[in-house]
Amino acid sequence: MSSLPPDRSDAPADVPPSGFWDSPLRSRLALTAGAVVLMLLLLWWWRPLLLIPGTQPLVMSGGDPYLRALMRTISASESNVLRPYHVVYGHDYVWTLDVHPNRCESIGQGPNRGNCSTAAGRYQLLYSTWLELAARYHPQRTDDPLDATGLSFAPEYQDLVVHAWLSEGRWGNLSAQLRQGRVQPVLRRLSGTWTSLGYGIETNSMSRQLPRIYQQVLKEELARAGTDAAEQAAEKQKGRTAKTVRP
Repeated sequence: MSSLPPDRSDAPADVPPSGFWDSPLRSRLALTAGAVVLMLLLLWWWRPLLLIPGTQPLVMSGGDPYLRALMRTISASESNVLRPYHVVYGHDYVWTLDVHPNRCESIGQGPNRGNCSTAAGRYQLLYSTWLELAARYHPQRTDDPLDATGLSFAPEYQDLVVHAWLSEGRWGNLSAQLRQGRVQPVLRRLSGTWTSLGYGIETNSMSRQLPRIYQQVLKEELARAGTDAAEQAAEKQKGRTAKTVRP
């Protein structure tokens, strides 16, 4: 007599294969990896501000994009901090920029060790240099050079004064040289004024990177200049249109 097939009602049901996200461990690893990738992308996108804060955009508007990029390159070496307009020599900060702080901070190393420096602001201008430049280029200047002692050292004025200084021709036509791609000769020429640019009595870890940094921020400045030019052209066109349709 044949026997009945065994009752398999108590056999375990087939379990479908689990998905990737069904494993808590795999899920956590994937989310962590995604967060790391996102952070790396953000660092790459925002690297001038996060990794080289001295290259942050200028406060002033307008100006030559090649000189603006040069100014951002100078501050990358001279004042590579999150608040470059407020920094004084020695990496201390001032809270107000009503006037140049004129604080003579001790120099602890280098060829000028034992002296003190009044360098301040994004471009680390000495007090005497600021007075000379402000008397010539500050928008609020008067005919009396002594009034320069009371002129504002606000970020916009730091930018405007240095932009005018770089434009005056003391070092030749810097804009033309930069347009020709002669970045290193320009930095060498300026190193007598801003010694951290290299080529002179002083250098720092940033000096070798400056030509690359310049090219990076120049792209941003040229893009900004193109956008500003397009907006100005659009505004002019609107003005012409308004005059045409005016009754």
